[in-house]
Amino acid sequence: MPDPGRSGRASVTSRGRQLMEAAAIDPFIFRLAIFVLAIFVGYYVVWSVTPALHTPLMSVTNAISSVIIVGALTAVGLDVALAGEGGWLSKIFGFVAVVLAAVNIFGGFLVTQRMLAMYKKKQR
Repeated sequence: MPDPGRSGRASVTSRGRQLMEAAAIDPFIFRLAIFVLAIFVGYYVVWSVTPALHTPLMSVTNAISSVIIVGALTAVGLDVALAGEGGWLSKIFGFVAVVLAAVNIFGGFLVTQRMLAMYKKKQR
């Protein structure tokens, strides 16, 4: 005779698995939702900064771009033979990321230098 406590536990476990499988989210949709939320958060953060804080904010974005360059260089240095079919695509995207992040870093430094020069006392 089966134990009634065990059969109830087994049905709860199988029901829990069914609920977890039904509630599973496609990884692409999950990442897309995070990307869209990041866009909104970035928009509100950037537009709510006072003008006096734009120079420090530029310094932070330059630091973030330097981290992006490290990841992009890793993608560019990928061994195509070990990466399989997507190796060349990874190299191309990595190269594009290096170029765009470099433009962002150097442009940010130029803007920061120009803004700091506005606050220096003029020599007579």
